[in-house]
Amino acid sequence: MPTLTTCLGSTVVSMPIDRAPLGTFLRSRRDRITPAQAGITAFPGPRRVPGLRKEELAVLAGLSPDHYSRLEQGRQQTVTDDVVEALSRALQLDDIEALHLRHLAAPTAPRRRMPPDLPARADPGMLRLMAQLDQVPTLLLGHRSEVLAGNTLLREVLGWSADPGASFARWLLLDPAARERITNWADFAASTVGALRFEVGRHPTDRRLAALVRELRDGDPDVSRWWDDQRVTFRTSLTKKVAHPVAGPLVFGIESVVGPHDPDQRLVVYTVEPDSPTARVLPLLANWATTTSDRGL
Repeated sequence: MPTLTTCLGSTVVSMPIDRAPLGTFLRSRRDRITPAQAGITAFPGPRRVPGLRKEELAVLAGLSPDHYSRLEQGRQQTVTDDVVEALSRALQLDDIEALHLRHLAAPTAPRRRMPPDLPARADPGMLRLMAQLDQVPTLLLGHRSEVLAGNTLLREVLGWSADPGASFARWLLLDPAARERITNWADFAASTVGALRFEVGRHPTDRRLAALVRELRDGDPDVSRWWDDQRVTFRTSLTKKVAHPVAGPLVFGIESVVGPHDPDQRLVVYTVEPDSPTARVLPLLANWATTTSDRGL
């Protein structure tokens, strides 16, 4: 069985690579594309699948049926870049899905990093960038969605403390207050689940991340359904609509920035359209939030 070697401090640990997620993802993408969409004539005979048959996809990707079956069954020990590229084209994957497939097919090479039980430290450069963006809500997250830093305006907009170490995903997906504050909660929540799937593909041996996903799936049926549909997202630009009890309806464009020193840290910036109602009210809300914070209210 293939193994993945990880570095924990100065210790090197080898562990089996779980190929089941690769097969599950391939099946889900195969089910969603029909022969007509793939540009081929359906093979004759009764169909028992909603999308492509395994044999049809194998032909599209230039693989033997046996080779592709081994991939879906998790029995293929090595998966070359050429095979990943061929499958991505045949399945018409977007860029993020193709990158996710590459992560699942060939887990990242060993990297020296701090032990996973130690808390992540906010990158100083990202903190300086946050300070320059204090006129809009900003949030610095780790790859498990843990809060590394957040500004006062973000806390006011979301009505959430965003304490360092808290899980943004846990708040968003399991706290009823998040559903009330974010009026397009379902769209934003589904994208967050897709982003967690992408991180699981990047960090296949991260037990704390896997435990968080299990907790979220057990805690809400919507999360479990979104997880099962195999959707993958990463740094997707989204619109977030917030119902603020004082400022009223707020609309933000959510953009993410990954710093050059630590790709596991992501700065989330709440942007606003110039001269929009949100842009006009945000300075007043920021001043009110700062004053309230200074008074300890």
